Order: sequence, then structure tokens, then C-alpha cells
Amino acid sequence: MVETFFNMASPAKIKPDVSISPSSAKLRLLKRLRCTLRYEKIAWAAGAAMVAGVDEVGRGSLFGPVVAAAVILDRTYRVRGLRDSKLLPAERRDLLAPRIREHALAWAVAAVDVARIDQINIYHASRLAMREAVLRLQPAADHLLIDALRLDCDLPQRAIIHGDALSASIAAASILAKVERDRMMCEWDAVFPEYGLASHKGYSTPQHLAALQEYGPTPLHRQSFAPVWSNPIEQQIIEFE
Repeated sequence: MVETFFNMASPAKIKPDVSISPSSAKLRLLKRLRCTLRYEKIAWAAGAAMVAGVDEVGRGSLFGPVVAAAVILDRTYRVRGLRDSKLLPAERRDLLAPRIREHALAWAVAAVDVARIDQINIYHASRLAMREAVLRLQPAADHLLIDALRLDCDLPQRAIIHGDALSASIAAASILAKVERDRMMCEWDAVFPEYGLASHKGYSTPQHLAALQEYGPTPLHRQSFAPVWSNPIEQQIIEFE
């Protein structure tokens, strides 16, 4: 079941705000949503014992893997401050991630690399990464709460639009996935310092696009993404000594 939310005001009174970008409008919406255990409690009440929140990060990036995480929270311990990772500063995510790992009943992270993304497209690669994270959980999950998607597995699951801003378990997964992927980007920044990966994490910023125009794509850029495949400069080749 996919949950959606609607503004109940009269259509005649709703005036679109054309002064902000779509991404800013989305962030404004997410900040108004409350991250709770509502969906976990529904699953627990239905008999589930190991409810896992599942999310991915890096879907819109031009560089590197898509990373997913799955987290089964302990219903007897509350990790305070859980929110969609996009709404948290890096310092706060870095503080919350070890708390999540320490107090969760189970957690797992999985990544799908660039070659696979280009082969099967980013949507299917995201689902694959999330499924792999779920399969790595020990102990295993018996119910899934997923941010907006359904996975190819037999477990009962609920897809929740804006789930990372509404479900504490999904928010926890988004934080672990984000911290892990950011770590990867900082490591690759040392290999490709001219691209500024440590600052923008591979996303389509003016700095990143300018570097692509000047240096061309690396082997870890996603060739199936337009700013990469349309680049006129030949792809770099990595040489290891």
C-alpha cells in the first residue's frame, strides 16, 4: 500500500509558490512532516516482530554507486532525533549513525556499482541495493517499511511516500546509507581531487558540471546519465601501480 498526503484546502484557495524551485518546495514539505513510529506500531500490532525500515541514497548522483540500508529498530529503545537524512547536517548524521548501529536489533548496508547502474538503470539498481541490504539483515526482517518503492521479495511490505520523513525506521536507514555513501565519496575525492567529490558527493552541482566539462568523465561516472554521456571529452582511464 502506498500512502499519499493531500492538502485539504479548497482548490480555489491553493496558490502555487512560483518563487521557489521544486527541490526547495519538496524540502519545505518534508520539514513539516513528523517522523514517528506510527507505521512500525501498525506492523507490530499485526504480529510482526522484526520491522525493517529500508531506504537508498545516491539515486540522483552522477558519480559512484547507489547505497541502501535496512534497519530494525529496538522497540524498547528510542534513538532521538531521527529524521530524513536530507534534513540533517552532516555533523548530526555522523552523531546519529553510531547510535543507530549500536542500538538497532539489526542493520545492513549494500551498494550497487556504476556498471550495474548503467546496465539496468538507476531505478532497478536502487531496488536491487535495497533488496540486498534486507537480505543481509541478521536476524532477518519479517516486515518491511520502504521509502516509496516495493521490492522483489516475499516479505510483507509497505511502501510509504516520503517514508524517510515519516517512519523512524526508514529515517534510520536513510542516515546509515547517507553516511556510508558520503564516506565513499570522500575516499574517491582523493583519487579524483579535481571533481570536488567531497563537497557535492557526486551530484549535479555547478562545480561538478564545470569539472566534467573541463576534465571529462571518470570510469566511476554514470554513463547512462545525460550530463555524462553527452560530455564531448573522452572518458578517463584509471591506472593502478
